[in-house]
Amino acid sequence: MDSFSSSSSGSSPNPEAVMEQIKAQLAQAYAQEFLETLGNKCFEKCVTKPGSSLSGSESSCISRCVDRYIEATGIVSRALFSQR
Repeated sequence: MDSFSSSSSGSSPNPEAVMEQIKAQLAQAYAQEFLETLGNKCFEKCVTKPGSSLSGSESSCISRCVDRYIEATGIVSRALFSQR
């Protein structure tokens, strides 16, 4: 039984618990999308000749790209949340 179905006693689910579950699912979906976007953008930018392994310069580029992307996302998030 999931948290959206009613319990065997016939009572409805706790609205706060449902909201917490929705928040957790949204956070997970956001994290998955963030990682997918991050991987795609940095791969496209840094890997010029796909092969069986990354070159040293490709690996360094990906590392710097990921660091910058995470830093920029943090700056944007802080700016958005500080305006509330």
